[in-house]
Amino acid sequence: MAEIAFRNDEKVGLAAAVVLHGVLVAVLLMQTVRSEVSVFPERMTVSLATDVGLQATAPEPVAESRAAIAPTLSDEPAPVPEPARPERVERAVPAPPKPKPATRSTATSQPAPTRDRSRPDRTPPKAVTAPAKPAAKSGGSLIGDDFLAGSGSSTTTTETRAPAATFGSKEAADLRSAISRQIKKNWSAPNGVEAEQLVSIVRWQLNPDGTLKGRPTCNTNPGSITEANRPQAGPHCERAIRAVQLAAPFKLPEQFYSRWDDLEWQFDRRL
Repeated sequence: MAEIAFRNDEKVGLAAAVVLHGVLVAVLLMQTVRSEVSVFPERMTVSLATDVGLQATAPEPVAESRAAIAPTLSDEPAPVPEPARPERVERAVPAPPKPKPATRSTATSQPAPTRDRSRPDRTPPKAVTAPAKPAAKSGGSLIGDDFLAGSGSSTTTTETRAPAATFGSKEAADLRSAISRQIKKNWSAPNGVEAEQLVSIVRWQLNPDGTLKGRPTCNTNPGSITEANRPQAGPHCERAIRAVQLAAPFKLPEQFYSRWDDLEWQFDRRL
């Protein structure tokens, strides 16, 4: 078999071609790997709420509250008491001192003349009176005593507090979310063939402090039971009752106790 002989320049050209093809293949591989690695999933921030956003609109709610009463105006103003008259305060005038008796001496002397204390130019001091207080402004208030503030529309009660909190669609949604959140962390459905189709209804009663009033009862929906998942129907109910017992005492808004004192809940795999 004849051997193929290459010249030196052909050998150099062949080697250069091989090297360049290798570099090209490496560059193509790096581009493929980089395109696959550079695609990252977007980061998602998840925040979990732990408290129920239900607060009463009044600290001490009442069923109804007194209506606000507008002021009534009277045609005649209320009388204004007359100011007290100032009392006269007189100062006592001190009595003049008595003259001392003249002393007699053995020598002949004339008696000392006595002073005339009843001078006509001396007048007794005037009586000092207390300063008079400024007179109050005339006129009276035209607003009657029935000017009272209120917060409601009742005409049969004297309560002035705000009316009780109302239970609307938002409060109902918040209440359902609070109950579901407290049950879900204790609930796990049994595994088995077609077990995800099972639906159980649990009913229980609660005290005002959230504790259970007796043992919950459970019934599995007959339409969710099949021949394949029938053995799992009993454990499905038992786990549902267990989830309610572990969730007690429930933390629910006290002002809506009449809404959650008797509950009925559906348990399935989507809870």
